[in-house]
Amino acid sequence: MEIPTPSALSESFYQLTPERILEAVETLGKRATGRVVALNSMENRVYDVELEDDSRVVAKFYRPGRWSRETILDEHAFLADLAEEEVPVVPPIAFADGTTLGLTEGILFAVFPRSPGRPVEELGDEELRLLGSLLARLHIVGSRRPAPHRMTISPLSYGRDNLEFLNRSGQLPENIRARYMAVAGEVLQAIEPLFAGMAIQRIHGDCHPGNLLWNGRDFMFVDFDDMLNGPPVQDVWLLVPGRDEEGLRQRKIFLEGYSALRDFDEDSLKLVEALRALRYIHYTTWVAKRWEDAAFKRVFPNFGTPRYWQQETQDLMEQLSVLKGFS
Repeated sequence: MEIPTPSALSESFYQLTPERILEAVETLGKRATGRVVALNSMENRVYDVELEDDSRVVAKFYRPGRWSRETILDEHAFLADLAEEEVPVVPPIAFADGTTLGLTEGILFAVFPRSPGRPVEELGDEELRLLGSLLARLHIVGSRRPAPHRMTISPLSYGRDNLEFLNRSGQLPENIRARYMAVAGEVLQAIEPLFAGMAIQRIHGDCHPGNLLWNGRDFMFVDFDDMLNGPPVQDVWLLVPGRDEEGLRQRKIFLEGYSALRDFDEDSLKLVEALRALRYIHYTTWVAKRWEDAAFKRVFPNFGTPRYWQQETQDLMEQLSVLKGFS
């Protein structure tokens, strides 16, 4: 079946009905009770579905036009590799034909077991060491084979490509656009030499504490939707992002746990502030690209205002000062 264009699918994606959700889940070969609860997700449409055998699954419908089938299967392959090595993740459930990616009216979807756990609120020193060792295990598995269809994080992919989109999007006020672009360009010029020769591999890519669960015994990594090819330090700094004295102490403890299982390239720490700057640019471009979605307008009511872009420009200026201080 040919997948329709993203524009043709937009209305269908935004208005997924309970009936379509249940029909998709039941292609697993199990009957659903009819109970469907929408879960928080900005990028995709995600639902908690109850089955007649008293189990629950999570159905994830991928936003049309964002990832290709091959790109999503790179995510599923990484999850399968991690699960095989008993790294705590939740791989998708296979359908009767052995595949993990379904299609309903042109929208790609996958179904995952519902795993118990609660969000991580605070990390003590022992939790930091444990989490460091778990991330090392994730990276060991990630290094074993490539993800050929996944993006590689770089000043081009997360920086210049995003700036090109913003510049032609018309969303930047004219009296701010030149200044924002100039500051962002200066940031990219400063960080580009840092990426030369840096080793890359499969990583989580969006490994902040909000994408962790605690099940009472162990941490679990969730939401690999943004998995990348990139330097392992991308996952490290997102989990321990602070750069004050306490933040650096926490990172040191985290890396003690990591280094107990896998060598960590200390030289890659020079990328932390560069990666932070790229995240500023990438995040605001992500919102800009989704601005036609009413959910984004509700969550980001100030996006696109002069005050918003002034603050974004100021944040990049401050980050540029930090980068220059490290040079």
